Amino acid sequence: MQSSILNSEFTSSPELVEKLYKNGVAKTYHEGDIILDENASIRSIPIVMNGMLKVIRTEEDGREILLYYIKAGESCIMSFLGGMHNEKSIVKAEVEEDTEILFLPVDKVSLFIKEYPEWLDYIFRLYHKRFEELLDIINAIAFKKVDERLLNLLHKKSEILNSTTISVTHEQLANELGTARVVISRLLKQLEYSGKLKLGRNKIELLSTI
Repeated sequence: MQSSILNSEFTSSPELVEKLYKNGVAKTYHEGDIILDENASIRSIPIVMNGMLKVIRTEEDGREILLYYIKAGESCIMSFLGGMHNEKSIVKAEVEEDTEILFLPVDKVSLFIKEYPEWLDYIFRLYHKRFEELLDIINAIAFKKVDERLLNLLHKKSEILNSTTISVTHEQLANELGTARVVISRLLKQLEYSGKLKLGRNKIELLSTI
């Protein structure tokens, strides 16, 4: 499975794929594990081989907000930028579901940029995707109500997991949306009453599309 992920990302450069495996270190993590914390030094760049990470930003008052997900074949562009400029991490990366990650040392990241155009193109594609996702976050916070943001988040999780049943707590949803748990609980009950979803114990079943 690992091979198919990297080969699909770098179809024109088998040599780059070989070097990624040769220089990278593969590790397995479980749901809830933190692979990168805020203010931590960035010594390697994570490439998700399977599973999923979520990238979170913590505000000064302790509230958190979800920035984006990292799926199989993807990496964290903020890790790229921070690692290459020897800066501390400004985000937290948490395992959303059991995940295998290939960690590439920062010095190899810079070297591969010079040696392989495909690697630079990969970084630019990630940057473009994350930029659009962050614009969506800004737009949602500025112009959308919390209930709409909540429903959009649930459908995004459903799409990523390929399941209409989502295992998640009200506290987790509140953290990802940067609001209070009591607000999320109230909105979920309203959404259940309107027939958009069904609540269970730490589970939510979506009953309608957006």
